Amino acid sequence: MNRRDALKLGAGSLSLAAAGLPAFLGSRPARADNWPAKNVRVIVPYGAGSATDLIPRTIFESVGSRLGHSFVVENRLGGGTTVGASAVARAEPNGYTILVHSNAIVTVPAIQPNVPYDPVRDFSGITPLANVPMVLVIAPEKNVKSVRELIALARQKAGAINYAAAGIGTPPHLTAERFRLAADFQGQIVPFKGAPEALTEVLTGRVDFYFCPLPVAGPFIAEGKLLALAVSGSKRAAALPNVPTTLESGVPNSDFDFWVGAFVPKQTPRDIVAKIHRETAATIESAAVKEKLAKLGVEPMIMSPEEFDARIAREVDIAVTLAKAANITAQ
Repeated sequence: MNRRDALKLGAGSLSLAAAGLPAFLGSRPARADNWPAKNVRVIVPYGAGSATDLIPRTIFESVGSRLGHSFVVENRLGGGTTVGASAVARAEPNGYTILVHSNAIVTVPAIQPNVPYDPVRDFSGITPLANVPMVLVIAPEKNVKSVRELIALARQKAGAINYAAAGIGTPPHLTAERFRLAADFQGQIVPFKGAPEALTEVLTGRVDFYFCPLPVAGPFIAEGKLLALAVSGSKRAAALPNVPTTLESGVPNSDFDFWVGAFVPKQTPRDIVAKIHRETAATIESAAVKEKLAKLGVEPMIMSPEEFDARIAREVDIAVTLAKAANITAQ
């Protein structure tokens, strides 16, 4: 390279920096034919041991084995899941940084002001990974044996009953609020950093009830330490076939589905998006991974990238409507 060419290259680099643009805008576009050529980061904005952490560890360990490179899960907490999500939104769009998030990718922006990402504008969906049954649990010592008894107790307490959530605006929170509105009672939300902390308070009886992801609550239900009153989805959970849905328990319009899915930065080339989707979907459909997901109590869920993007756009509107109805605001 001669001096003139070097000066031209330097001027181009300076112009990017001066404009405050990401450095990757001046880099060579990534290609799908040699992806992955190195390890891939999988950012999870939840703590270790949560459903949104266990699912990607189960799936992407196998994806890495298929492709010969590690998919390294990093728990990036903070800001009600916004720290991890915004880090991926700003990452180089080359397929080497994947976000695994729950419905909270759309529910949190509906509630928190000034969220540093837009779920539609800043991300491309790869596919949902799994549907996560949420189970309404309560300590046996509360002597509440059914949803009807819980609603009666809540109305008797006239606003004094409380319920846990793993953060404001997260799927467990919105599930509880949708149930509360549909059942027509008042109560107090008690937010926690994550599902394990919330579950601890329900086990002690300091918090009355909790819509908890089944992978976290399952062992305590099996041991008899928690009573499962209902599941929040539109159908019964395969892992809890004898536990009714909230709809079956006589509470219309109370269902709420909780999913976990994979995303990449919006400008990621579509051929790379398609390749990540193919490899991920093939892994989810393998017998070994299906068995592992079943042991977690979750159900495989696959969509095309285009279908997933369309679902995200629809759920943004649903989340805004529910947040207004429940008068949910950031705390």
